[in-house]
Amino acid sequence: MHGAAVLCLDACVKAPALNRDFALLFMVMLMIAAGNTALQSVLPALGRSLKVPDSAVAAAFSVSALLWVVAAPFWADRSDRHGRRTMILLGLGGFALSLALCGIFLAAGINGWISGTAAFICFIGGRLLYGLFGSAAPPAVQALVAGQTTRDERTRALTLLGSAFGLGTILGPAIAPYLILGSIGAVEIGLSGPAFIGALLAVGMFVAVLRRLPNDLTPQPGTHGAANAYPSIGGQSSGASVTAATAAHSEHVGYGDPRIRAWMIAGLVMGHAQAMTGQAIGFLVIDRLHVPPAEALQPTGLVLMMGAGAALLVQWGIIPRLDMKPRQMMLVGLAIGAVGCAMTGLATSLYGIATAYALASIGFGFGRPGYTAGSSLAVGHDAQGSVAGKVTSVNGASFVLGPSIGVGLYEVQHALPYLVAGTALVILLAYAWRSLREPGPEARR
Repeated sequence: MHGAAVLCLDACVKAPALNRDFALLFMVMLMIAAGNTALQSVLPALGRSLKVPDSAVAAAFSVSALLWVVAAPFWADRSDRHGRRTMILLGLGGFALSLALCGIFLAAGINGWISGTAAFICFIGGRLLYGLFGSAAPPAVQALVAGQTTRDERTRALTLLGSAFGLGTILGPAIAPYLILGSIGAVEIGLSGPAFIGALLAVGMFVAVLRRLPNDLTPQPGTHGAANAYPSIGGQSSGASVTAATAAHSEHVGYGDPRIRAWMIAGLVMGHAQAMTGQAIGFLVIDRLHVPPAEALQPTGLVLMMGAGAALLVQWGIIPRLDMKPRQMMLVGLAIGAVGCAMTGLATSLYGIATAYALASIGFGFGRPGYTAGSSLAVGHDAQGSVAGKVTSVNGASFVLGPSIGVGLYEVQHALPYLVAGTALVILLAYAWRSLREPGPEARR
C-alpha cells in the first residue's frame, strides 16, 4: 500500500488521460465520505439537544448502512450497463437531497416546530435516501476511471480513489465544528448547519459532474466498478473494493468456504467492535467531560481525527515499511485494539479518551488490511473478485448492527461497549491464533 502523495504522483504521471477529470472524481468520493462522517460526528450532540434516546441516533445510521449494503451491488451492476456519469449524478443527487431533508427536519426540531422524536423519525427517513442512492456513485466513479486507464495504471488510480474515503473520515469530523451556523432571521440553524452546507456542496459537485464529465453511453468493455463499504467513522478503506473492481470473477467462493471462513469470522467480529466503539465515542465525550452538547463538537472532532489519523498512519506509513504477513497483522492488531478499547472505556479526560481511542484505531488499522490480505491470499487468481466482494460486504455489514449494539450497551453503562469490544477482540485473538494460517502457494493456484 502506498502513501497518498506517492499514489497521487504515480496516478498523474502514469494516467495522463485522467488529468482533466480525476481531481473531480476524487472530490466526489471524498465528499460522499466526509459529508457522512461530519453529520455522524454531530449527531450525538444533536440527539442530546433534542432529548431523544441515544439509541435513536445509532438507528439513524444503522438503517442507512443497511440500505447501502443492499443497494451498492445493485448500482455497481447498473453502472456497467447504463452509463457511469448517470450513476454518479444519481448518487450525488440522492446525497444532496438526503442532507437537505435531514437539515430541514433537524432545524424543525431545534426551533420547536416539531418534537425532537418526530424530528429524528423524519431524519431517519432522510438518511434512507443516502443509503439507497448515495451508494450509486462510488462504483460508477471506479468504473469511469477504469475505462480511462490501461491495465497497468488501473490499480494505482483506483487505490488513490479509495483513499478518498479514508481522508473523508478525517476531514468530516475536522470541519464539522466550523459548520455550526447561527440564526437566519428568526430561524435557528445551529447544529443542523453541517447538513445544509453539505447539501449545498453536493449540489455544486452535481453541477460540476454534469458539465465536465463525458456522457459515456457506451462504457468501455471489460471495465467495471465494485460496491464500496459504507463510509463511516472508523471505516477506512481496506482496498478490497479495488480488487473487486479489477479482478476476475470466474470462481465463486462462499462465506463458509474452508479457505476463507476463519478470515470472514475475524473480519466480522473485528468490524463490529470497531463500529460499536466509534458510534458511542461522541456520547462518551459529552458524559465523561461533562460538557453541554453544543460545546462537545470540538473535543469529539479531535478524538475522531486522532483515531482516523492513527489508523491511516498505520495503513499508509507503517505497514508498507514492515514485512508483516496477514496473520501477524491480525494478531498484532487484535492485541493493540483490545487494549485501546478497554482504555477508552475507562478514560476520564480528553487526553485519555483521545489517546486510548487512537490506540484502538491503530489496532484496527493493522487488523483490517491483515483481514483483506489474508482472505485474498487464501484463494487463487480466479476467485479474487469473489473474495474481495465478500470482504467489502462484511466490512459494510459491521456498520448495520454494530452502531446500535454499541449505543445500546452504552445506555446500560458508559464503559460497557468498550469493555465488551475489548473482550471480543481478546476472544478473537485466541481464535485467530489457533485458526488463522498463512496461506501456502497451493491455496493460490
